[in-house]
Amino acid sequence: MKIYEYGGENPERILLIHPSLVTWDYFENVIPLLEQNYHLLIPVLPGYDLEDGSEFSSVEKVASQLADAILQKGIQEVKAIYGCSMGGSIALRMAADGKLKAQHYVMDGGITPYQLPWLLTRLIALRDFGMMALGKLGGEKMIVRAFSSSQYSEEDLKYLANMFRHCTYKTLWNTFDSCNNYQMPKNLMHFPGKIHYWYTEKERKARDWDLKYMKKFVPDTDFKSFAGMDHGDMALFYPERMAKELSRL
Repeated sequence: MKIYEYGGENPERILLIHPSLVTWDYFENVIPLLEQNYHLLIPVLPGYDLEDGSEFSSVEKVASQLADAILQKGIQEVKAIYGCSMGGSIALRMAADGKLKAQHYVMDGGITPYQLPWLLTRLIALRDFGMMALGKLGGEKMIVRAFSSSQYSEEDLKYLANMFRHCTYKTLWNTFDSCNNYQMPKNLMHFPGKIHYWYTEKERKARDWDLKYMKKFVPDTDFKSFAGMDHGDMALFYPERMAKELSRL
């Protein structure tokens, strides 16, 4: 797994995990703000590396692979593991695994496992996959329907269309099926590091199940809402706010 590094001279480290349907450069606006004070570790997740033919397998497997890749660098602990959407799922799973230690785990609109009957989870996975498959076939016009933010430029939509063309159908299926159904302990969870769940004003309804899950299974979670933003907006459109919030941890 390829990992880009910035600010390597700094002692405190932050791991940034990108969402689905983008790659590591999702963080390009926030990197210059954070690399001045932190050693940034930014992986290219399998299935989303434009330079190879890898495929996304599952949240559990990718979380374990990512932890191993960081540990192989001789790094045992980081200040924070930040993940957006799918990246938030991976961050939570890494917290449960406990292989790579972190003082803070930040789930920005992170997806939690559905607490639903198996058949219903299959139907939801088919719905989500169908929408993404149409995006892969339909290009920019279908992508506009799939992404809720109104701030995407024509260049952004072309970027997303390119990512759709790169992602295999297997990667799309595994991404959405696994993010909705990855395995976590069924009991109350308490971690050595602090868990933070960030969500935006415009995605509040969509995150309702995730918020309930965190309140039920990770009662120590610190919740924070951000006004005027939509899902996945912070790193792209509000990098100063993101850098400020991570520095506050």
